[in-house]
Amino acid sequence: MKKSEILFGILRVPLDAVAVCAALLLSYSLRDAQIDLIPRLQLLEPAETLPDLFTYVQFFVLPGAAVFLVLAALLKLYALRLTASAWNEVGRIIITALLWLVCIMAWFFFVQKQLFYSRILLVHSTFFIALFIILLRSMLVLIQRSFLYVGIGVRYVASVGKTHVHTYIKNLLENDQRYCFLGHFSSLDELRKCTDFHMLDTVFHTSPHPGDIHTEELTEFCRSQHISYACLPPVFADVPHHLCVEYIGLLPVLRYQPTPLDGWGRVLKRGMDVTLSCALFVVLFPLLLIIVFAIVCDSGFPIFYVSQRIGDLGKKRFGMVKFRSMTQGADKMKKEFMTKNHRRDGPLFKLRNDPRVTRAGRVLRRWSLDELPQLWNVFLGNMALVGPRPHLPEEVQQYEPYQCRVFAVRPGLTGLAQITGRSDLSFDEEVRLDLQYIEYWSPWLDVWILWRTIVVVLSKKGAD
Repeated sequence: MKKSEILFGILRVPLDAVAVCAALLLSYSLRDAQIDLIPRLQLLEPAETLPDLFTYVQFFVLPGAAVFLVLAALLKLYALRLTASAWNEVGRIIITALLWLVCIMAWFFFVQKQLFYSRILLVHSTFFIALFIILLRSMLVLIQRSFLYVGIGVRYVASVGKTHVHTYIKNLLENDQRYCFLGHFSSLDELRKCTDFHMLDTVFHTSPHPGDIHTEELTEFCRSQHISYACLPPVFADVPHHLCVEYIGLLPVLRYQPTPLDGWGRVLKRGMDVTLSCALFVVLFPLLLIIVFAIVCDSGFPIFYVSQRIGDLGKKRFGMVKFRSMTQGADKMKKEFMTKNHRRDGPLFKLRNDPRVTRAGRVLRRWSLDELPQLWNVFLGNMALVGPRPHLPEEVQQYEPYQCRVFAVRPGLTGLAQITGRSDLSFDEEVRLDLQYIEYWSPWLDVWILWRTIVVVLSKKGAD
């Protein structure tokens, strides 16, 4: 590791301590002067709530700074070699500040058996801590970049192997000031001939094979020359952001994680689904009653249509509930209309101006109201509010192997494919969008899709 990396990494600790202390002292001064950043807030006299400055520094500022540094270390804000993006680091700083606030409140409530001196002081402190640390770290990054600009701290990198380094990695290395990419070499002999070989800090091996003589020679060469060795697994080209290192005993193992929804992501998404499905059912209950009445008056019973669909992991079937929008026995008539299917690009069956659709059904489909009973499927856990479109078993039998990757998550009432084109997309485009959702899932993506669903439904674009 470069000395400059160690230096700038160590400097973050005292700078954070200074930022926390400055934020706490500024918040104290604002409270003492009865100045508040939140307008129209009634403040008590400082003498009634605040301790003297010496007591405040001794029993709160110094311990508070120490608590923040411990939390920041636990959230890996002091890693000597930065690999996270700037926005990722800003997010972790804000999370650390909020955790600090929770810890301080918990300490005073459960240990001191009292409330904090001033709640508004705590709010100001949390805000200024995050702000000051972000500003100081930004200044530190600018200073580090000025060092890199003149060549101090630059890491010299080369790739070696039978296959060329992945374009994604190459672009990152060439556009990052911290690295100087010397190029790709097909063998160790070629690398030795490089005039800048003595400057190398890291070698990326693009075609590692355990037991292969060339791999052993390269690793031994890197050890003897004190060069950092990194290998790029063959599957890296397809799933660069879904590989994580785990240890079985002392053996490192690369694991492919098909979606960020594994682990706590799945728990968070399920919690959102249960909460929102219950809330939507309560809010939309009057509308559901109106739809039931319209279906009965138009074409009688049954009110609901239950269709067997393939669920989570592609192994389970479940009954997906919809408001009936077709005449009774419509499934038996499907074979008669197969020749008129306008979705010939894949296994899906779609029919424009379907004569089986009832009058009430046309209105329901135009506004996607026939999908509302699927809130029950969401509550039961068969579906999610957002996810890939649920497909029929006979359609799934025609899937290509790669298309079965859409079963990594629960099917959804709405999804990226649905808001992009509704029924106008080709099957390949639909699968591509579903896979994109699975690989790049986040809670904010779900919120955005739900919002876009409302906009798309109201516009009636792509409704059949």
